[in-house]
Amino acid sequence: MMNAHVEKRESFKFSGNWRLNFLYFCFVILAIAAAARLFYIAVYQHDFYLAIATGSHELYSKLFPERGEVFIRDSRTNENYPLAMNRDYYALYFDTTKIKDDETASTTVAKLAEIFNYDTARQAVVFSQLNKRTDLYEIVEKKLEDNVMKKIEAMNLPGANFSRRSYRFYPENVMASAVSGFVGKDDNDVDVGRYGVEGYWNKEMSGSGGLMVGARSAKGSLIPLQDWSFERAADGADVYLTIDRTLQYKACERLRAGMVEFGAVSAALIMIEPDTGVIRAMCSLPDYNPNEYGKVENSEAFNNSAIFRAYEPGSIMKPIVMAAGVNEGVVSPTSPFHDSGERVGLCDTPIQNADDKKYGDVNMTGVLENSINTGMVFVAEKLGAEKFREYFSKYGFGVKTGIPLDSEVGGTVESLGKKSKSGKITCEMATASFGQGVMATPLQMVMAYGAIANGGKLMKPMIVDEVVYADGHREKTKPQEVRRVMDERTARLVSGMLGSVIENGHSAGGRIRGYYIGGKTGTAQIAGSGGYSEENTNHSFVGIAPVDDPKFVIIVKFEKPKAMWAESTATPVFHDVAEFALRYYQIPPTRK
Repeated sequence: MMNAHVEKRESFKFSGNWRLNFLYFCFVILAIAAAARLFYIAVYQHDFYLAIATGSHELYSKLFPERGEVFIRDSRTNENYPLAMNRDYYALYFDTTKIKDDETASTTVAKLAEIFNYDTARQAVVFSQLNKRTDLYEIVEKKLEDNVMKKIEAMNLPGANFSRRSYRFYPENVMASAVSGFVGKDDNDVDVGRYGVEGYWNKEMSGSGGLMVGARSAKGSLIPLQDWSFERAADGADVYLTIDRTLQYKACERLRAGMVEFGAVSAALIMIEPDTGVIRAMCSLPDYNPNEYGKVENSEAFNNSAIFRAYEPGSIMKPIVMAAGVNEGVVSPTSPFHDSGERVGLCDTPIQNADDKKYGDVNMTGVLENSINTGMVFVAEKLGAEKFREYFSKYGFGVKTGIPLDSEVGGTVESLGKKSKSGKITCEMATASFGQGVMATPLQMVMAYGAIANGGKLMKPMIVDEVVYADGHREKTKPQEVRRVMDERTARLVSGMLGSVIENGHSAGGRIRGYYIGGKTGTAQIAGSGGYSEENTNHSFVGIAPVDDPKFVIIVKFEKPKAMWAESTATPVFHDVAEFALRYYQIPPTRK
C-alpha cells in the first residue's frame, strides 16, 4: 500500500519532457504575477482607478490639491465666515470638428454674443476660433457662473462642452481685502498667493500636488495594466483669523466715510485687545475687490497701509516717550515745566510748539494735554541718549512686529543712532520725542499703546487664531508677550495722563458717554525734498477704551486730509468705532 501511495504522489512530478516542464513553470509564474498585480491595483491604486472611472473632474481633484480657505468670525459666538474660499466655475469650450461650415460658426457666434454682449472685434475672434474645424478643445469663455452655463447648455450649440474648475472666490468682496490678499498667477500660469494672508501662508494653503506616471496608447488612452504610479494630492491648510466680521465692517465703513469727507489720500485703522494682542479689525484704504484684482488702477491698493506704510507719527509718540521718562523716574505726572515757547541750541533752528504757542508753567500731564513739543524735549533730555534709544528699541520701533501677513515693514529709527556728546541727546532725538524724524507703522504705534494699556507688557500682534491642516492637525496660536517695557505703576500713571488728555486737552472729541477714555492726537507735517510741508499732514488718533479697564486700543490714521487738525478728522472716527465696539460687547458703563 505504501508503494502505491508513493507512486501516486510521484505522478505529480515534472515529466521528462523539458518543454512541458518549462511551460508549466511559466504559467505558474504568470498566474502569481497577475494575482499580485490585481491585488496591487485593487488595494494600493484603488484611488487612482476609481478617479479614472468617475471622470476627469474627479481625477483632477485627486491630482491637484484644493487650496486652503480663510475664515473670519463672530468673536462673540465663534461662528466662522469664509473670507477666501474655492468655488466651481465652468469653462466653455468647443469641439470644432462638429462645426461643419461658416454659417454654423456664424450662427453660434451670434447666439453667444447675445449672452456675453460681444462687440464686433470679439465676435471676429470667436468666429476664427470656431472655424478651426480640427481642434477638439477650443476654450471660448472661462469662469462662467452656473446659471450662465445652463443657459448656454439649453441652446444645444454644436460642439459646445463645459469643463468644471475651482477658482478662488472672496464672498465679502472689498471687506478685509488688505488682510486677505488674493490669488493670482505666476510666470508659469500657476496659482500663487499675493499679499496679506494669501501671500504669507501661500505654501501652507497651496498643499502639495499629486503625481501620476504611466503609459498611454498611441491614441492617448490609459493602459491600465502598465506600471502606473499614483500619489494623491494633499489639500492645503485652512487659516482662521481673529478678525471679527461685524467690527471689521463697521470700522472700515466708518473710516471710508471719514476718508471721503476729509478728502484724504489713504486711511488705516486697527483695533486690538491689549491683554492678548488679538486684532479684531484692520482696515486699509483705498481697498479693492480681490475677485477683480486685475481691474485695480493703482497697485498701491494692494498694500496694507496699516503694516506697509511707515510714517512720521507726530504727537501720538509723546505718551510713548513720557512713559519712558516716568518709568525711569526722571519725571512724574506732576513734575513742573516752564514753557517759553522754544528750545534753542539742540538743532540748527529753534524747536517750537505748534502755532508758536507758549504755555508758561505746566506739569507733565499738561505737556500731554496741550501737546507741548518743548516739554517732550525736556523729558528726552532727562532720559539721556542711551535710555532714549533703549526705550525705542523696547517698544519695537525699527523692526517688524512679526505679524503673519505679507509685506510688513519695520519703519526706521536710524536717526537715533547718531553719536552724542557726554550722553546728551541729539537734535534727532529731540525731534523724535514728539514724533518727527522717525518712522513707524500704524501697527507698531497701536501695539506700543497696547503696552501702556496692558500694564507695561508689549504683546505680539495676533491675527491668526488657528491653522487647520488637511490631515486634521491643528496649530492654535497663543498670546505671546514680547517683553515688559514698563512697570505696572508707570502704565497706570500714563493711562491716567491719557485720560486727562481726553477730559481736559485737545482730544475732547474722543469722549464716550458712560466711559473713561484715554487717548492722544497727532498732526504731523510730511517731509519732502524741500523740508516739511505746511499743507500736507498725516492725522492720527490712538485711544484706549475704557482707560480704567482697557478692552480695546484703536488707532485711526489719515494721509493728507484736507483739514487742519487730527481732532477734527481721526478723533471722531475713533469715537464712533469705539462706541460701537463697547456696545457690541455689552461692556457696562462706569460713569454717568
